[in-house]
Amino acid sequence: MKKIAVTLAVVLLAAVGWLGWKYYPSDAPEGALKLYGNVDIRQVSLAFEQGGRVTEVLAEEGDRVKRGQPLARVDVTSLKLEADRLRADIAAQEQNLLKMKNGNRPEELARAEAALRTAEASLEQARRNDSRMANLRRGNSVSVQERENALTSLRVAQGQRDEAAHALALLREGYRAEDIAMAAAQLDAAKASLAIMLHNIELGELYAPTNAVVSSRLLEPGDMASSATPVFLLSLTSPKWVRAYVTEPQLGRIRQGMKADILTDSFPDPVPGQVGYISPTAEFTPKSVQTEDLRTSLLYEVRIVADDAADRLRLGMPVSVIVHEDAAGVRHDR
Repeated sequence: MKKIAVTLAVVLLAAVGWLGWKYYPSDAPEGALKLYGNVDIRQVSLAFEQGGRVTEVLAEEGDRVKRGQPLARVDVTSLKLEADRLRADIAAQEQNLLKMKNGNRPEELARAEAALRTAEASLEQARRNDSRMANLRRGNSVSVQERENALTSLRVAQGQRDEAAHALALLREGYRAEDIAMAAAQLDAAKASLAIMLHNIELGELYAPTNAVVSSRLLEPGDMASSATPVFLLSLTSPKWVRAYVTEPQLGRIRQGMKADILTDSFPDPVPGQVGYISPTAEFTPKSVQTEDLRTSLLYEVRIVADDAADRLRLGMPVSVIVHEDAAGVRHDR
């Protein structure tokens, strides 16, 4: 019985060792470099640009969203009413500018001409009255007061005639170029205000800035939104890369474009990738990858871009990376 148990234990240990050697090798193969790191976590904190009460939230946590997809809305009723008021103001200013450009109507000119004729007739009557009063005054038939009243009436009639003549001249001349330009500028300002208002209305709808996965839904309908209050946290999954670190001796063995295999504890098959970035500056070992013998080491960040068509890598997942030096044509003289 003991021999059977010992035999089974040996077989089990051999099987575990074979599996570990096959899927999780402790050392990199010849002509390769083994690194350790994590699938990089990149997130977008998505918020409205202006405040308002949230009316709709259109995505759930875990949803995959595409660029331009609407995700949430706030109440913009007051903004729409203000836009309607601006449209009415623009319509009135457009008609006023059109009136100024077209000039005065013939009926307005005819009325001004009639007013001038009336003023001229009144002036003629005042002149006759003044002449008669002057003659009567020389014969002491009227008082000094009556003579002065007639002279005053003449002057008033002259002023009214001049005023009517100037009014007719202005109507015939039309609006000044400066007045037309000012009305056009005011119309442009009103249109710009409407454009700003319509833009603010558009900002009442929140769109996905890129393809992503909703990792957190932070507001619900009825909540008050602001530019400082995120509605969603979006995780960026394309491109997906692994952040790893190399020591200074390893730095000379790695180049951009090298092929790599990304190994996880979740799947036996590696995820293909290639080295996409090597940091030009050194940094202390991040806490997430520190070991006792590397706590004081200076390392260089490396990013391995993954070709994860099957979506096996999860953000933050710890992985091992086998960088194939031979695949990039690197010489091995040592």
